[in-house]
Amino acid sequence: MQRADELGKRAEYLAFTLGSEAYAIEIGSIVEILKPLPITEVPRADPDVVGVMSVRGRLVAVLDLKRRFKLARTFTMDRKSRILLVDAVDEEIGLLVDEVLQVFRLSEAEIEPPTVLGTEQPPHVVGIGRPQGGAVLMLLDLAPLFAE
Repeated sequence: MQRADELGKRAEYLAFTLGSEAYAIEIGSIVEILKPLPITEVPRADPDVVGVMSVRGRLVAVLDLKRRFKLARTFTMDRKSRILLVDAVDEEIGLLVDEVLQVFRLSEAEIEPPTVLGTEQPPHVVGIGRPQGGAVLMLLDLAPLFAE
């Protein structure tokens, strides 16, 4: 085993799935992980917005990340689905994901630039995480995701 100081600084990421792909967001951006609550559709809303839900009396918009990333056209939810309540620019937003996996502590050596995939990646993909013994993770930055 390598000593912690040899691995360098570590960052914690929450991993989740969208379809068959694994993604991760820095744990500091996540406020809460929720089981799906009743969601009310909003007429004429952006196609990526599933609707709004009430979280302790506050209305929170819920985005379907599979639609945003063009992985699916229709909104789906099952018993493994979760909503990640995240800090957006000036509000909290819910991100619908298929399943939450676990928290990974990645060292700088386990994170590669997104260019290793061979094609230019969208601005919200900031790296590729390769944890030891784990799946390949697409690391996301939420700021460009909400600016789009």
